[in-house]
Amino acid sequence: MLDHQLQAIVDQARTSGAPDLADLPLHAARAVYRQILAAADGPVADVEVHDIHERSADTNLTLRAYLPRAAGPHPVVVYLHGGGYVLGDIDGYDSVCRRLCADGGFVVASLAYRQPPEHAWPAPFEDALAGVRWVARHAGRIGADATRLALAGDSAGAVLATSVARRLRDAGGPALRGQALLYPPAAGNHPGDYPSRERHADGPTLTRRTMDFFSRHAFGPAGVAPDEDGAPLRAADLRGLPPTLLQLAAHDPLRDEGLAYAQALQRAGNAVTLVEYHGLAHGYLSMGGAVAAARLAQRQLADWLGMVLD
Repeated sequence: MLDHQLQAIVDQARTSGAPDLADLPLHAARAVYRQILAAADGPVADVEVHDIHERSADTNLTLRAYLPRAAGPHPVVVYLHGGGYVLGDIDGYDSVCRRLCADGGFVVASLAYRQPPEHAWPAPFEDALAGVRWVARHAGRIGADATRLALAGDSAGAVLATSVARRLRDAGGPALRGQALLYPPAAGNHPGDYPSRERHADGPTLTRRTMDFFSRHAFGPAGVAPDEDGAPLRAADLRGLPPTLLQLAAHDPLRDEGLAYAQALQRAGNAVTLVEYHGLAHGYLSMGGAVAAARLAQRQLADWLGMVLD
């Protein structure tokens, strides 16, 4: 059963005639997604905020850092936003990251990344990897302690986070204390035994048509990730990754591949904390202002990150 507060939001959207994002031109879908993110926002958390833009021959970085009001240096969480790789931005996730910073008492570094189709895959992954490495090198500039570093992301951002974690493992660092992954499209839209794709093909939030819409824009006409950076469930080696929190939503077409990824991480010997919210749907992280269970999930995310960063 869908959470009653979330059901009210879904019913209101359907009554208003809100379109499926897949039925919109990309520029319009981006505008609607910003409205969706703002619709169930909570109060703005009182944290310090700094925008950083660096452009040089080898750096193209946009980052928003959220700092607790208490004296630092603090642990740091690099956050990678969702939106199917093609929607979303650090402005749309501003409230989420403010709240995460306030709840957890650590620095949150929210990374922007280039988006398809204007910038072809693997541009989002390349920017995520470069941004995490920049934070590790320059943590002091944002009041952070690089020895206490974790990654987090929702949906497409969760895939970017875990793929960056794997790449850092292969490179010998920087070391991560943990990775927090919320409802990742871990199979990169490849076919597989994922019944939730059909069970929740019509939503209530993310639909299968929208999944395909995102994947075609992100990965080209084939609509599937061309490499394991876009499909971590297909990675050849998942050993030696940091402790993982994996949050899933029961009413989500991506639920089963997220579960499969948690199981694959466990089989590879990693420490995994798996939580499923039975009344929630894809995208609940941004609903903490209107859905009590989503607010609980936000707090759990902050608590888990605080634990591994302690």
